[in-house]
Amino acid sequence: MESDHKEPLNIGSDRLVTINEMIDIIAKIAGKKIEKKYQLDKPQGVRGRNSDNTLCKKVLGWESKISLEEGLEKTYKWIEGQVKNRNRN
Repeated sequence: MESDHKEPLNIGSDRLVTINEMIDIIAKIAGKKIEKKYQLDKPQGVRGRNSDNTLCKKVLGWESKISLEEGLEKTYKWIEGQVKNRNRN
C-alpha cells in the first residue's frame, strides 16, 4: 500500500471497548484466569478506547475486515511465537 501521506494514521478497531473488556478478551485468548484488583480511590480515567479510522479510509482506502478478537488472537499468537523462538536461541 503506497501513499504520499506523511502523518501518522490510526489503524485499529472502531469498536469501543473498556479496559475490563480488553482484559477479558486477552485473558480468554491466552487461556489465563485474571484476578482484577480495582483501586477505587484513584482517578477513573477514560470509559473505553477505540480507533477513529476515518482518515485512514480516506487516505489509504483501508478499513478493518476482522474483529477485534481475531486481530488480538493473531497478535497474541505472533508474540507467543516470537518469545518461544527467542527462548530457543
